[in-house]
This record gives sequence, C-alpha cells and structure tokens, in this order.
Amino acid sequence: MARILVTEQLARSGLDKLAAAGHEVDVRLDWTPESLPDLLPGAAALVVRSATKVTRELLEAGRELRVVGRAGVGLDNVDVAAATDRGIMVVNAPESNVISAAEHTFALLLAQARNVPQAHAALVAGSWERARWEGVELYGKTLGVVGLGRVGALVATRAQAFGMRIVAHDPYAAPERARQLGVELLPLADLVETADFITIHLPKNAETTGLFSKELLARTKRGVRLVNAARGGIVDEEALAEAIRSGQVAGAALDVFSVEPATRSPLFGLPGVVVTPHLGASTEEAQDKAGEQIAEQVVLALRGDFVPYAVNVSARGASEAVRPFLGLAEELGRLAWWISGGLSDEVEVAYEGALAGEDVGILTISVLKGLLAPGSEEPVTFVNAPRLAEERGLRVRESQTATPHDRVSLVTVRTPAHAVAGTLAGHEAKPRIVMVDEHPVELPPAPHMLVVRNDDRPGMIGVVGTVVGAAGVSITDMAVGQTAGTATALMVLSLDRPLSPEVVASLATTPGILDVHQVGGA
Repeated sequence: MARILVTEQLARSGLDKLAAAGHEVDVRLDWTPESLPDLLPGAAALVVRSATKVTRELLEAGRELRVVGRAGVGLDNVDVAAATDRGIMVVNAPESNVISAAEHTFALLLAQARNVPQAHAALVAGSWERARWEGVELYGKTLGVVGLGRVGALVATRAQAFGMRIVAHDPYAAPERARQLGVELLPLADLVETADFITIHLPKNAETTGLFSKELLARTKRGVRLVNAARGGIVDEEALAEAIRSGQVAGAALDVFSVEPATRSPLFGLPGVVVTPHLGASTEEAQDKAGEQIAEQVVLALRGDFVPYAVNVSARGASEAVRPFLGLAEELGRLAWWISGGLSDEVEVAYEGALAGEDVGILTISVLKGLLAPGSEEPVTFVNAPRLAEERGLRVRESQTATPHDRVSLVTVRTPAHAVAGTLAGHEAKPRIVMVDEHPVELPPAPHMLVVRNDDRPGMIGVVGTVVGAAGVSITDMAVGQTAGTATALMVLSLDRPLSPEVVASLATTPGILDVHQVGGA
C-alpha cells in the first residue's frame, strides 16, 4: 500500500479506483504554495490537475515520490525534466477530453456563425434585434482544420455532417490518413487563403506560438471566421483584434488565451467575438475519464507495470553501446522532418558498423520521437511513439549492415525524398550530422539550422551569409558539402535563432539557390 496525495478535485470514480487498488488516498484541497511541500513527505504518488505547480523545489520535498499524475492532457504545470532527473515518472490522461474538446469547438463555431451569445444578451436586456445578429450558414462553406490529430479529426468528421468541404494542414498527417477522413491536405498559406472557417488544434510549442500572426491573418480569405479551443498564444490576440476591426476577419471564438485566467483581452467586447473561460475539457464525462485514466496510470506505475501514458519513460532497456546514440537518433528524425516539409508515408532507419550487432529498436523509436514531436498534440515518448506513427499511417523500415563506409557506427534516416546521417565523434562521443541528401557535411545538431542547396560556384557562401546577417541572425556553426560528379553543393548552418518566413522565402528565390529548408522555424 502506498500513500497517494491528491491536491485538486478528482472525479469520485478515479478516487475509488485508487482506493480499490489498496492505496491510501490522501485528498488535500486546502493547501497553499507555502504549505504544499510539507504534505509531500511519505507520498509515493502525487495527483494534480492544472492549478498545482509541480516545480523542481516541490519535487525535492517529495523524497519518496515515484510518480506524478496530471489528470488531463497538458503538462505546462509539471517540470517534467526535474521529475526525470529525480527518477520520478510523469503520467497524464491524453485521451480524456478529446470528444469534449471537439464538441466545444463545434459549439464555438456555431455560436460565432449565428451570433448566439450576442443575440441572447441583447434579448434578455430587452432588445429584439433580428437584423443586427444575422449570421451565416456552415453548409457549402470550406472549413480549414489546422492540426489533424485526435481532436482535429473529430471536428473534421462532424463538419462533414453539416455539408462542409474540409481542408487541413498538418505536417504529420499522412496522405492515406487524410484520404480516409475525406480531407484535402494543403500548405498553411493555401489553407488560410481558401477557408471560410478555420479551427485550430495544435500543441503550443516554439513552432506554433504566435503562428496566427498579423502577417498570416493578413493572408486569410477576407471574412474568415476563426476558432481556437486548443492552446492560448497560438493566435496573436492583438493582431486578431486588429484584423476583426478592419473586416479582414469577420469574427472569432476563443476558449483559450495567452494569459490565463484571462479577465481582459483586446478581443473582449468586439462584435462577432465569442469567448469562454477554457471550457474545452469542462464536461462531466471528460472529468470522469481524466480521473479514471490517471488513476489507472498511477496504479500501474506504483505496481511497476507497463504504463501506456508515461511521458518520461527512460530507456533503461538500451545497451551501453546503444544508449549514447539515443539523442543523435532523435535529432536525425527531427532534421528529416524539417527538410522533408512534414511527415511522409514511410521512413527507413539504417544502422551500419558496430551498431548493427546491437538491439537497435530503441534507437528507431528515438527517430520516431524526432519525426513526430513538433506537431503532436501530446508529448511523444518511447512508449507512445510507435502508436502515434501507426495512427498517422507511417510505415517504418529498419536495416542493419555490419560493414560501415568510414565510420565505426552510422545511423541514416531516409524518407522518400531526403536522407540524413549521423554518428558520434571524439572521446566525449558528441553527436555529429555527417550527411544531408548525399552531401557530406560535419557539424553538431542545433535547435535552429538552415539547409541550403545551391549551384556549386564561387560566392554562394557569401550570398547566404549576407542574407542571414542582414536579418540580424548569427551563424554559430557551418558545414559545406559537395557531391562528386554534380554541379550542386550544400550548406548547413547553425543559427542563434530562426529566420523569419519572409527571409527564408526571399533566400529561396535568390539566383543560384536551388532550395532552402529551415529547421526549428519561427
């Protein structure tokens, strides 16, 4: 029996599951940030929702903690890295609110299209204003779904029942998956120019924060209507308010905000705007599912069994020879995703040299983590990466060759259009990228990189360097590779921060530049 500390309201069904497993369930709802650390000693598990900030300092107070359970999807309030450092498993309930979130998206979509809250407020205030609150139909309109994960797919299928045409943008969605859903995949720029309505279903990360910026909103079809029930900060609220005032955007409905709780916003009070206080998961059913799922995960973790929704499972099963390559494999997957412009239908991971004699399955999963992480709705782990790959229709092949070219060990990741390879170098076994699209290069992976293929002629390095420097971005590392017998060369640059999409687009049209791929874009 273990003591499980629960610091926020959890569904009774979840509490009952914990107790039925023989554990002591200690529910404490009257804590303060100052008193909470005193409750941790003796607890083997901590179960929270969104209000409890599970910081490094709090985790240090829980010396007997083995697992932290977040009864919900997001992990913004849990320091996962600190938990990992202390050997504490972190679990969540990623499937608990998908139906509720999809239904709330549709509630916002319909409420905004028909001005339901505004008409209600006017009527109860004594004003009968039929002409003022005229709306629009969904039938025959084009819905742009940005993010075709679990929630996005549910929204797409529900929209089809309204007679809408569905287009979507998701670099992780395989074409076969889109075909099954009856959805047409488009680049984001084409989607915003086409859609009458746009719904957002993305995780919040470095790539998606501020994605719907002033520049992107200016490219939308005039009169578009926008719904965000995903994460606050993906939409620039000031820019959206300006676009609504100008008429570029006809209206918006938001359930999430950059700062929460949100008691003020430039969007509040604008005609055509519908807002709710982060109600996407606020249904009885979602709360029951979250409580039950997190209880199941915590019980499994305390028992030492396989935990499906663990987000920081370590790779203890990897051999001493394989373990140093885990970070490299993930970086190669990430690089392959960026230069391929998203997820393709298949990927091959090839191992050459000494690695070929090892069990490399965990390395292939690390590659999948890198391929899947940027656009996933949930944290991608060693546990869930194979499942996510299967759901997205990704075919994975693995090959092993004992004889390397000129490296002790080499890992190569190939998609239908691109290939990248890497190895470990030096006494400290540092990861190195050694090949991109058959061009030999050598430099360490970095969060922000630029891959440029160009005509093999003098002056091209200067051309690229001038453009990057003029954008106020520093080059921290660089490698240049040539392919024998061809007239092309490749530059791979590490940058201190990403270039703007406009600079990348301008560089791509420069004479002598054949193509440009940014890794870790703005």
